[in-house]
Amino acid sequence: MKNIELSIPDMQSAHCQSRVKGAVNSIEGINIRNIEAGKLLVSVENDGVTTQLVSAIEKAGYKVATGNSNNSAGCSTGCCA
Repeated sequence: MKNIELSIPDMQSAHCQSRVKGAVNSIEGINIRNIEAGKLLVSVENDGVTTQLVSAIEKAGYKVATGNSNNSAGCSTGCCA
């Protein structure tokens, strides 16, 4: 298993964290290790599920920050604005 830490800047409240957790839990081969304001740490069985992971988070309404992010991401769910 490989650990992956993702930055999700707009996932701040418990409600937002719950939405992301629900989206991620539906993916086989991913185990949530830690979820907190703005960060998600998961263990993945293989690299193939990483794309699925990011897609599920984006479908839930959150942007995953990349290394060249300028912090302009927005929460489309309206819960953290």
